[in-house]
Amino acid sequence: MAGGKLTPRQKMINLMYLVFIAMLALNMSKEVLSAFGLMNEKFESSNTASIENNKKLLMTIDQKGAENAGMFGPAKNAADKIAAISKTFYEYVGTLKADATFGVEVDKESGKLPYEAMDKGPRIDDTWFAGDGYSAKGTQIVTAINKYVADMKAAAASEPSLSKKLTPLIKNLEDRFNTADIKDHEGITKKYLEYHFAHFPAIASLAKLTAWQNDIQKAEFDIYNSLLGSAAVEAASMKNYTALVVLDKSAYFQGENVTGKVVLGRYDENTKPTSFQGPGKIENGQAKISMTAGSVGEQNISGKFTFMEDGKPVPLAFEGKYVVVPRPNSANISADKMNVVYRGLPNPMTISFAGIGDNNVTANAPGLVKAGANGKYNLNPGQGNEVTVSVSGKMSDGKTVNDKKVFRIKNIPAPQTAIGGTIGGTKGAKSRLEVSQVTAQLPDFLYDLKFQVTQFAFKVPGQATIIVNGDRVNAQCKAALSRASKGDQITISDVKTKIIGDGASIVTKTAAPAIYEIQ
Repeated sequence: MAGGKLTPRQKMINLMYLVFIAMLALNMSKEVLSAFGLMNEKFESSNTASIENNKKLLMTIDQKGAENAGMFGPAKNAADKIAAISKTFYEYVGTLKADATFGVEVDKESGKLPYEAMDKGPRIDDTWFAGDGYSAKGTQIVTAINKYVADMKAAAASEPSLSKKLTPLIKNLEDRFNTADIKDHEGITKKYLEYHFAHFPAIASLAKLTAWQNDIQKAEFDIYNSLLGSAAVEAASMKNYTALVVLDKSAYFQGENVTGKVVLGRYDENTKPTSFQGPGKIENGQAKISMTAGSVGEQNISGKFTFMEDGKPVPLAFEGKYVVVPRPNSANISADKMNVVYRGLPNPMTISFAGIGDNNVTANAPGLVKAGANGKYNLNPGQGNEVTVSVSGKMSDGKTVNDKKVFRIKNIPAPQTAIGGTIGGTKGAKSRLEVSQVTAQLPDFLYDLKFQVTQFAFKVPGQATIIVNGDRVNAQCKAALSRASKGDQITISDVKTKIIGDGASIVTKTAAPAIYEIQ
């Protein structure tokens, strides 16, 4: 027997092997056979209790995985695989026990097997072995054992964050179910199943198989405990905590004493409340605060989180402060689309004072009007090169703050002439020019202005210039075109336009000319 401190379970296993030796020495006395039977009963009883304990552990892991998938999800995934593998192999070993009890009937009075009559094991000898090796069934048994160990090893390695903790347990399992050949006390090498089962009494083989089932349950129990412990250690790891600066309030004036504290807190995606009471709502597992600021000065904010732990709600109250700043000293004035404003157009602007409602903000400038929404204005400047926007805001204490900003005024630039949609110049047949529309465009401009051509000059080399009213060539132009030759460049110039829609009152500049080369 091995020295050192042994667990009660290991002592029981050692005792079983002592009984094996004693049985051989006593030529299988009835007392020895009965001892094997009692040992089998104890293993069976232990297995029944282990199955229930393992079910409870698995339920705990599954529940925690459902409550907090980020923290306990890996443990749940591994545990579910371990449970399925263990159940399959446990039940398979259970089917092998039929070979140990083949031809044996349970005593009707005691409800037990006749242990003292189970001194032979012909069924196992005849079906598991063939000659000096294994039969087909013996090979199947060894294959099943090896598959069980390999599957358990793969399941333990499937979650990298936990596999290191499970390595010693898997190594112990590999040692217990090592199917390599074994040398007996005489130095003779024997097959694994031969060493453990060949020519043994049926009751001894039955006890051995029940002990296997006990090993399966024990491995499952150890792994579940390790998974729970590893997940808990991972959850408590300092890497899941963040140093948070918690000030006594969220705003301070210049020269004021800043007070607060630095604390360690969980600040990761796995910490998800199940409910939230306070000025906001839960979004994507986090509490998003949304509320209207109170009156000027220090205000309180409070509420409560609720987390699920072990199937029960755990409340966690919170309280903090924020400050409503009372005295803004500058306005926010910005042109929404440009750095300048254009004459004749409704230039959009956003005008506001920090901390002052729109109803208490007044803005003034030549051509400035409200545009409906809070803080929205349109500025349509008139004459001059600059326009000044002046803003005043009335604070809650009745005092007024003022600000202003100067904008440059620019005229709308001249558009560019396009023939058939092509700006500047193009080539083609006479027939194409005869049906092409003359248009004007202002590319890369901040406003999407629509121009309509009202008049243009049409010039064929060697012929008089024709003035056309409208945006297409007329009969006079077509007659001149008929006398043009290949390579002649037709010039369309002095293009007059007007704006359609916003800016219709603006007098536009003459568009740049365009050239059409006859092909």
